[in-house]
Amino acid sequence: MGKRKLCLGLIIGSLAGGLLSLLDRDARDYAKGKMADVKNDSSYYMTHPSAAVQRAKDSFNQLNAQFTAGADNAINALEQVENTLEQFTGGETKKLKK
Repeated sequence: MGKRKLCLGLIIGSLAGGLLSLLDRDARDYAKGKMADVKNDSSYYMTHPSAAVQRAKDSFNQLNAQFTAGADNAINALEQVENTLEQFTGGETKKLKK
């Protein structure tokens, strides 16, 4: 019950904040421009669904490549830490692995 009230409060607060921000003319113009962009993009992708699939595929491949590079960097950093620890402890970390 508490989780539901929290989520409902967050949604209502977000909507109220968004509506209040539209009192500003610059915010309204920006929102209007973004909505026009969304309309144009969605109508393009409705007529060219293969372009939407290709864009999603490209985005996924880019995300996958970034994740792989990040994982490789993390593994390299851990190996460097391990090597540094071995230098300071005189190889005692290798004994702990066995």
